[in-house]
Amino acid sequence: MKKSTSILLSSLVALGMLSTAANAEVKKGQKAYLKQCKKCHGNGTKGAAMHTQDEWEELFEDDAEMIIKAHEGDKSEKYFKGKKFKKYGPHIKDFLFEYGSDSGNVPSC
Repeated sequence: MKKSTSILLSSLVALGMLSTAANAEVKKGQKAYLKQCKKCHGNGTKGAAMHTQDEWEELFEDDAEMIIKAHEGDKSEKYFKGKKFKKYGPHIKDFLFEYGSDSGNVPSC
């Protein structure tokens, strides 16, 4: 009995740590969005609501090829083709997906 209780509690702690880590990625993405994307796409609520969660998944497929292509020729092109986007792009995707128009979630930014 004690062993099964111990395993259950360990599992709950591990699950809690994973959800905290996932939330941290969303927060990093929110921070990066506000720094790099807000100027053109508005606050996080407006920007994330531009697409559904499925659409965000599609736009970020193949190393965000569609997102990069959509920003060719504008003032943000350098960012999207640079090292910073490679580093923060997955976090931005997590943020946009978490608050996509069909998610029912609203960011606090």
